[in-house]
Amino acid sequence: MPFYEHQILPPIKIIIFTDENISRLQVIIPPNVAEFASSFLMAGPDCQANQDKNGDILQILAAQGVGFLLSGEEKVSPKLCAGKMICLFFSANWCRPCRTFTPQLVQLYNTLQTRGEKLEIILVSLDHDKNEFEQHVRTVPWLAVPFDVELRKLLCGKYHVDRIPSFVPLCGDEISKQNDMIGFIEDYGAEAFPFTRKRRQELKSVDCAKREEGRLEELLGNRGHNYVISRHGGKTPVSQLGGKTIGLYFGAYWSPPSRSFTEKLSKVYKDIMDTTENHSFEVILVSTDRNLDEFKLNIIDMPWLAIPYEDETRRDLYRIFDVKGIPALVVIGVDVKTVSENGRGLVSLYGAEAFPFTEARIEELEEAVKKEAEELPSNVEDIKHEHELKLELAKAYVCDFCKRHGRFWAFSCHVCDYDLHPSCVEQRNV
Repeated sequence: MPFYEHQILPPIKIIIFTDENISRLQVIIPPNVAEFASSFLMAGPDCQANQDKNGDILQILAAQGVGFLLSGEEKVSPKLCAGKMICLFFSANWCRPCRTFTPQLVQLYNTLQTRGEKLEIILVSLDHDKNEFEQHVRTVPWLAVPFDVELRKLLCGKYHVDRIPSFVPLCGDEISKQNDMIGFIEDYGAEAFPFTRKRRQELKSVDCAKREEGRLEELLGNRGHNYVISRHGGKTPVSQLGGKTIGLYFGAYWSPPSRSFTEKLSKVYKDIMDTTENHSFEVILVSTDRNLDEFKLNIIDMPWLAIPYEDETRRDLYRIFDVKGIPALVVIGVDVKTVSENGRGLVSLYGAEAFPFTEARIEELEEAVKKEAEELPSNVEDIKHEHELKLELAKAYVCDFCKRHGRFWAFSCHVCDYDLHPSCVEQRNV
């Protein structure tokens, strides 16, 4: 990633005295910079764990002649950071990932400020020029280092920043990779504070408990939203879903594959509901729609329930089940334990017959498929096709005779890309 060079601050002279053995160093810093450094060093006992690393950044800024920080258009004293945990945010307004991440960081910052946490974020800008930088600073609630290309190069090198956005907490045991920290904040928001390995382990333990301990209200409920909704806005308490097999459907209206799978899942859902007692199956949409209007368009034709758009449980479930792509269907059994993380594949392959999606049920279906093959010849001659057809397993295909979809076994010709249902071959050979 290129760093654009625009020098705006004059260099300062640092006088260093050493003895012959270089066993003693003395650095003389200009008076205006000395005040800047002392304001950080006087962080006090509340920030003792962070003092050394806070000291690193203050020494660098002091050595570069930075005597103030910026808050919007105002110059402010570094004393504002006294006693607080300092985090450096490397970002630029021209960077799309930065613009995507910044609102999440603003929400985190405001939440922690309201909570009274001792935190300060300092922006290190990689904007192209001073005008872009000034526009950038006006849009964020935290402080910023004055625009200086050489200084930002130095800070990027010091903190091993090779990409943006990068978020660097100056604490004793911060997570080492800045891209990991960005993901950590995206996953947990303000709950990630104070951004330590210990905190990450605590949160992952909570996720693991929600996934494995079998309490539906803990998994689907969140801060007063202990309900799911229908397409008409009706509320169903999570407690009423106990004893059912539940499919958590991860999808979005903007995703064409999701809309395609929604159509398939709707048919399977109806078939299961028609053939099971007490409607023992339920699907719950966990959307990644970009706004409320998209969410409403998404659920309008869905016969099942959904996590409310404003409920943070949506984000939590993606993280808890490590969902990396959509559409996805995670099946939860009646004991609230994960039955399958490949519900999409099972629905596509077996349809409603896959219910209740357990290993035992899938083994039954696989055995039935094998048994079907044992009753079929390995090769056939079809009177209307010039080549021999070979029996092969196919997840899905269209029969070239009846034009209907097929699955599992087909008699195929790779030379002609020709497929027949086993039943169609028999009919044509009569």
